[in-house]
Amino acid sequence: MNETVEDSRNGVFDLELRLLEFAARVIRMTVSLEKSVAGKHVANQVLRSGTSPLAHHGEAQGAESRRDFIHKLRIGYKELRETIRWLKLIQLVPLIEKPELMAALITEADELTRIFATSIRTAEQNQ
Repeated sequence: MNETVEDSRNGVFDLELRLLEFAARVIRMTVSLEKSVAGKHVANQVLRSGTSPLAHHGEAQGAESRRDFIHKLRIGYKELRETIRWLKLIQLVPLIEKPELMAALITEADELTRIFATSIRTAEQNQ
């Protein structure tokens, strides 16, 4: 149940690599968050939700059934949606020196959310 996704920028790419790069960007961003109580709290939250889709995608690839595959993807989808909200909060407060740089990370999270949603729909239709 390996997924390859069509990307208009680069042709075909591996979703795992894109999730890995996203998780790395989230980690690097959290390091630069303000060191206040709020900054540390939000950093911990976005670190958890922003890195877990990579792991859930890996679990989905090793799923024991189509139903298990869909379940794992749904968890990754929910974590991505949560991440978007934390990223928007970081940008709004702001908890980072250059909040305008958050836009690209928010866009990537949104695109990954859409990929997960499409994968879930496809898997459900093929069930």
